[in-house]
Amino acid sequence: MKIKPTTLEGWLRHCEQLHPVGIDMGLDRVREVAHRLDLRFDCPVITVAGTNGKGSTCAMLEAVGLQAGYRTGVYTSPHLVHFEERCRVHGEIVNDTELMAHFEAVEGARVLNGNEVSLTYFEFSTLAILRLMSHAKLDVAILEVGLGGRLDATNIIDTDCAIITSIDIDHAEFLGPDRESIGREKAGIMRTGRPAIVGDPMAPQSVIDHALEIGAELWRFGHDFNFSGDKQQWSWAGRGRRYAGLAYPSLRGANQLINASGVLAAFEAIRDRLPVTAQAVRNGMAMVELPGRFQIVPGQPTLVLDVAHNPHSVAALTANLDAMGFFPTTHAVFGAMADKDLAPMLAKVGPLIDRWYFTNLPTARAESAAGLQQKWNAVQMVAGGRREVASSLHADPMSALQAAVAAADPADRIVVFGSFYTVGGVLVNGTPRLQAKHLGA
Repeated sequence: MKIKPTTLEGWLRHCEQLHPVGIDMGLDRVREVAHRLDLRFDCPVITVAGTNGKGSTCAMLEAVGLQAGYRTGVYTSPHLVHFEERCRVHGEIVNDTELMAHFEAVEGARVLNGNEVSLTYFEFSTLAILRLMSHAKLDVAILEVGLGGRLDATNIIDTDCAIITSIDIDHAEFLGPDRESIGREKAGIMRTGRPAIVGDPMAPQSVIDHALEIGAELWRFGHDFNFSGDKQQWSWAGRGRRYAGLAYPSLRGANQLINASGVLAAFEAIRDRLPVTAQAVRNGMAMVELPGRFQIVPGQPTLVLDVAHNPHSVAALTANLDAMGFFPTTHAVFGAMADKDLAPMLAKVGPLIDRWYFTNLPTARAESAAGLQQKWNAVQMVAGGRREVASSLHADPMSALQAAVAAADPADRIVVFGSFYTVGGVLVNGTPRLQAKHLGA
């Protein structure tokens, strides 16, 4: 008889060894285990898919829900530092002891009566978290899709309201080479007769077509809801409801108003089941927090953390950095996966960066620091090398950050971006508050 793991770390190691590949598209195996677990939710479920903006959207849904007095449950992935970050109940990260009982239940269902089902790490851990949430007496469950939508493990749960955020090209080997095919995969979370909120202002036609095909209740940005704003405040208008004079969301960046608009459309679409007051909307938007999404940490130098890891999100990061004002020197700590479209990312943000600190990451999927430097040099060659930009190589994100701090003046800016591993790597001991050694010199 196999010995059961006695720690969460042990369970996660067990999950890593069960399936020959990390990603195996298809819902039959995970649905079978969910059926054996009798997994179901007795509260409204909001499912969020998209290329960028999913995490921010989930955080805003949660913040408004909490302010409205609801017991919220949120599942997001991946995590920055600790696995437990993937699940929050009533605004609190769950602890490892709570999770372990549900990992054990999933394992029991997976091997029931010798009829063993193979699950990937993501499928197994998703089932454990969904089971925890289904037992938590929630008023609303908020599920972030891991990859795509149609074949993602979260899609075994029928959503009461689907939200699709911005769509861009990422994970093309699984989802398709263009926005239309990727949109078709994301649209797979929609359900007949249920609201489908499409927040992308330039949504692929495939998303609209699928909603009409299955008879989902389509809410489109720019058609069924919209926002306007000036420097002080913003307003939202939807079907038969308006919010005026709203404070800007505490999550920074121009793209956050599009995410916030989708959140308000979702609450409007399901208000018969989950009513929220204007005050809950105001307070929730003003108080929402999410580490690593254009997170500005005051200090000397200023620190910016962002998990931008594809061309679309790096373009948003670049615009947000540009809007921050003048810094004498911008230092960038960067680490990313090898399968990302790295050249356009480097080319986009390159003009704002004065010095690069390329880092290795603790996963086989990552591009090496040396490989990132080569790609940057190639981008510079194409751009004609108009200015001298120094770069260095580092074993891990923390040593890259330390090198940047050592080289920076107090008035400078350090940007840490790329993979969740990159940002997570500088958050392992909490949020760094920088104090440049040149201070007062």
